[in-house]
Amino acid sequence: MLPDARRAPVRAVSASLPLNPVLTGLGTYPFVRLGEARAAAVARGVDVIDLGVGEPREETPAFLREALCDAVRAHPVAGYPLAVGLPELRDAIAAWIDRRYGATVDPGTEIVPTLGSKELVFSLAEVCAGGGRDLVAMTSPGYPVAERGAAFAGCEVLELPLTAERDFLPDLDALTAEQLSRLAILWLNYPNNPTAAVAPLAFYERAAALAREHGFVLASDEAYSELWFTGDPPASALQLDSLENVLVCNTLSKRSSMPGYRSGFAAGDARLIAALRRYRPNVGVAPQEFVQRAAVAAWGDEEHVVAVRALYRAKLAVLAPGLEAVGLRDAGGPATFFRWLALPQGVTGSEDFATELLDETGLVVTPGAYFGPAGEGYVRVALVPTLERCTEAAERLLRRGGRPV
Repeated sequence: MLPDARRAPVRAVSASLPLNPVLTGLGTYPFVRLGEARAAAVARGVDVIDLGVGEPREETPAFLREALCDAVRAHPVAGYPLAVGLPELRDAIAAWIDRRYGATVDPGTEIVPTLGSKELVFSLAEVCAGGGRDLVAMTSPGYPVAERGAAFAGCEVLELPLTAERDFLPDLDALTAEQLSRLAILWLNYPNNPTAAVAPLAFYERAAALAREHGFVLASDEAYSELWFTGDPPASALQLDSLENVLVCNTLSKRSSMPGYRSGFAAGDARLIAALRRYRPNVGVAPQEFVQRAAVAAWGDEEHVVAVRALYRAKLAVLAPGLEAVGLRDAGGPATFFRWLALPQGVTGSEDFATELLDETGLVVTPGAYFGPAGEGYVRVALVPTLERCTEAAERLLRRGGRPV
């Protein structure tokens, strides 16, 4: 026990405190619950292998770490970064877009660096909603950040279901005239988290035409664009003939194993980029300049990305037999570093299944229900542990086999 002089004071709380009702009304962020379950298992002495949260755990390539260190040494005075970003970073991003997609984007007016992609996904509704546009559409199951950002911006959320029967693409024809008249943003996310599905260019063309016709923003979160297991490289909204009413965001977190660096970009309609450049200085979300200089090196190199893809393919190869052994069936698409898996026959509750699997094998997987009601009946597996730990996970699954849960 601490000496009396160092004891923490006991403070009585009697006064009320103003808090945003949107915040107080939110349920616990699903991945916080996942972390709590993991921590509880670790506290019981379980050797946990976490296949739940999609955070890359491979080393950031050495040349990128050196690029960051070189930037710190070369610029000993660390000033506030500008929202427009360094010109050399915007040039590097534009050059990558040209190489990857054969598309021309003006680095001066159509690109802005971001802190990864999450903060952009969260805040876009604050930039675009208003004037009768109070509806934000997003796919379900899906990444929950867009929904929460819409709520904080005072918007209503419209969930567009993704089903295997439609190749996990939303039915745009189901949008009513009333919904289209109120729509501020239509969020797409391909390659998709959690279903791993990809969208063909024709789908982006249809969505963009609808956005221009009805005056809303087509926002495309393409954080997993560089990770695919089979087939051709995924298409992008950046390949559209016109970026009018279109905004695309991407990140180095997955492509370059740089999640902690917080570096990404938004590219698209120059009017949207100008609006983001006006908004962003108010909330202080410009990436640090030494991170931006490391990002220049990352966007300029493809060799390390090829190695990253090969590593995730190797992880899937060793893990797949174990997943099959417990009755999990691959039900999703060919991309991302996720596998979207249908529950074993006769099992209906994704959270119950995930809890039992953790108890029996020490493996964390994400219940599909965490991504919304449309995700029930599935679990998501993230291929983020090391290859050695994925091999160990497969061995545990093979030992468990298809016992009932």
